[in-house]
This record gives sequence, C-alpha cells and structure tokens, in this order.
Amino acid sequence: MAQVLEFRLPDLGEGLTEAEIVRWLVQVGDVVAVDQPVVEVETAKAMVEVPCPYGGVVTARYGDEGTELPVGAPLLTVAVGAPASGDEDEGSGNVLVGYGTQAPPARRGRLRPPSGGAAPGRRSPGTSAGRPGSDRPGSAAGAETEASGGRGAGRPDTDLTVAAAAAPSTADRRPVRDEESDTNVTGAVTGRRTDGPVPVISPLVRRLAREYSLDLRELAGSGPDGLITRADVEYAARAAASTPAVARPPQAPAAEPVPAMTPPRANGTRIPLKGVRGAVADKLSRSRREIPDATCWVDADATELMHARVRMNEAGGPKISLLALLARICTAALARFPELNSTVDMDAREVVRLDEVHLGFAAQTERGLVVPVVKDAHTRDAESLSAEFARLTEAARTGTLTPGELTGGTFTLNNYGVFGVDGSTPIINHPEAAMLGVGRIVPKPWVHEGELAVRQVVQLSLTFDHRVCDGGTAGGFLRYVADCVEQPAVLLRTL
Repeated sequence: MAQVLEFRLPDLGEGLTEAEIVRWLVQVGDVVAVDQPVVEVETAKAMVEVPCPYGGVVTARYGDEGTELPVGAPLLTVAVGAPASGDEDEGSGNVLVGYGTQAPPARRGRLRPPSGGAAPGRRSPGTSAGRPGSDRPGSAAGAETEASGGRGAGRPDTDLTVAAAAAPSTADRRPVRDEESDTNVTGAVTGRRTDGPVPVISPLVRRLAREYSLDLRELAGSGPDGLITRADVEYAARAAASTPAVARPPQAPAAEPVPAMTPPRANGTRIPLKGVRGAVADKLSRSRREIPDATCWVDADATELMHARVRMNEAGGPKISLLALLARICTAALARFPELNSTVDMDAREVVRLDEVHLGFAAQTERGLVVPVVKDAHTRDAESLSAEFARLTEAARTGTLTPGELTGGTFTLNNYGVFGVDGSTPIINHPEAAMLGVGRIVPKPWVHEGELAVRQVVQLSLTFDHRVCDGGTAGGFLRYVADCVEQPAVLLRTL
C-alpha cells in the first residue's frame, strides 16, 4: 500500500533558520529516487541542492521559486510503496551539512476514546494541522479513519498519518483556540505541560524564550520526541506578535488604546534585506551592538615585501599572492599575541582563547560581501595559503561556497586596498575578536635610511574587541605586523 510522506526543509547547519527556493528540480508526478536532489535553495551563506530521503512519486510541492521557507517547513510530499520486510529502518546515508537522511523517527501514537467520540481537544475530521479543510495529502485519509471509528484497514489504534501530523508552514502557524481542552495552540501542536522536564537542550532556545517572554511549558516541539527547537520559539513569538492573546483573561480593565500615528512610507525603491544582504546586515548590527571595539592604525613601508614577492615568483613554482604573504604575517603575529585569536562568552563571563587559527578574508561578489574561511591557516605556508585563497575566491564568485567554508573563522583579514582606498575602520566579524585591514599600496614620499625617497607605502588598521585585551596588546600586534611588512626577514624568527 502506498504511503504519503512529507519531506520538510532540513536543518542546513551553522545556525541557518531559513532558505529561499531558487529552482525546483522535480515536478508533481515525477518519480524520484532516494537521495535525488529535488530543489535548489539559497541560504544566507551558499547555494545548496537538497536531496530527498524518500523514493517514490512527487504528489505535491510547497512554495514557488523565490519563496523563503523556514527550516522544518514542508517542501514536498512523496507517495512511496509499502516497505519490504526488514527495510523499515533503513536510511539513505546521504548527508548534507547538519542533516542526515536516516529513517524518520517513529511518531508517538495518540489514544482514542473507547466510545468512538472525539477526544477532548481533537480537531474535527478532515482538518489538517492548523488548517481547517486543508487539501494537503493525508487529510482525506485522516477523515476516512475518523468516520470509520478510528481504524483503517490493518492500522493500529493510533493516528500515524505522516502528512496530517506534519507541522504547517510559516504562513499557516496561526494561533487557534481549543475550546474543549482550554488550551492555546500555535500551529499544529501545543499544550501546556503540567509536570515533567521541559524538552529543551539548547541554551539558545531558553534564552530566546526569555527574550520573547514565552513559557516553554506552553510550547510543543517539532524535534525528535517533542524537542523544542529555535524555530518553534520563533514561530510562537511571531504568532504572539501578530495575534492578540486569548488564553489569559485580563487582570485589570485595559486602558482605552490611543490610536498610533502611522509614519508615511518614504518614496523610493525598496530592496528586501534577505539572503546574503540580510545576513550581513544582521551580523554587522549584532557586532556593533555587542562588541566594544576600538581601532588603531599605522603606515608601513611595504617596498621590501613587494621585492620579496617578486623574487619568490621568479624562483619558479606556483605564484605567491600578496594576500598569502599578509596572511602568513598574521598567523605569526597571532602566535605572539594569542589574545586576538579569541572570542567572548558573556554568559560564562569568560574570554575563550582559541588554539587554531581559521583565517577569514573578505570577498566582494555579485551576491554581496562574503567571508570565506581558510581552515588551520597557522599550519600552512605561503604557497598553500595562495592556493587556498584562489580556490575559495573562485567558489565565492560562482556562488558554490558551502556553509562550512563560510563559518568558523577566528580572525579576519580585510584587504580593502583592492577598492582603491587607503584606510578604513572595519566592523569586527562577530563573534571574532579582531580584524586586520590593509589599504592600497601606493608610492609615497618616505624617509628611508635618513634620506627622503619614494617608497611603496601601505596603511594597516586593527579593529579589536576591547574586552579581550587593552591597547598595549593591540598596538604590539599591529607593530609586529608592520615590522614584518617593512622587513620580511623578521618572519624568519618564527619559521
């Protein structure tokens, strides 16, 4: 017997909570195989093809191209045949970042009343989660089961229809009132827990609930075994913001509301802050809000560094980029001043000094500013750094960077000199503690060996989190970088 399974947008990892549908790779009625890519989505970090963990016939798709969906929202439904004996628990084995296509967890059955009547708090037959009269797959089967006294052919006395039990999309998560159980319900499932532990394992989820003034006991989780996830809290917060509360009677008569003056909408072109642009806006705002940053800068004579690069490339072998030489200087400086390769844990009130250097570098692309990360940069030489910079830069231009290549940085190198500017005060890439900025290298008058000469001069700037160190440490780091730029032989001390 065919079974309709609903495939939801999986967790794409690295804290991503939504994705935009770029292109559907299948149509309704198409036959798909296990792990076949069915849709291409764009997150705030990269383009990703999402594979389907089920094999069968596509019966429905949710969302048009250009639609933004939260993690956990339905993507499509697939009609699959009855599994062969012994194959029920097999998964596909394909793994996306933060997502494995193992067999779906067994759903917890709900007891039915012996009289055949509706249990208190149950929805009426033919009503899918959060949508009365829904035509989503599984609704008709659920109604037929109810009409026949709660048993289908060969079915146990539980309701395990996958599609009917699935969580609704963001647009459908409207709070509803269950009159019989006196319970407020947001979306498909809620209910106040009166005893037992709240199924939450993430400190972030608890913190978000406190910020939104939500009682976790009033939420039902969409994760395994009812685990409450970040998406569940955000859904409930959106619902609470858009719908007046009806569960609790007012403690005192509310004052007459004063009509709010709606400011006129400004004329002009409106550009949505979403995708990469939205992610950049959120991260920069958070950095400015949380990090007490300070900036120091210095001019340096880069003539000897430029000559050293020319001699390296004349010796044969792969070409060494200027960015790679600057990165090698950075890793040497961080070894001497490890305070700047750290992050701040304000919940624990601790500075976490990191052992590895994962070096991010700013790259401007058609999709916006991205920061690819060179992992374990402290273990690489100039040749290896050049090759990795070239690979990540090309991937950034083509939009094929993975979420893992865009996250996990511990220090950022920003070469804004490519835009023809001398200096800048960059914003720290949260949750890092510092960023080194490099301006353009241009001929300028400079006193060299007691005489005025034309030299290749560059401005270096360091923006740092003042919580991790004071100005003496930041100045020492920047001075060491400048000394290595002016006299590359200084690096020999650390090689």
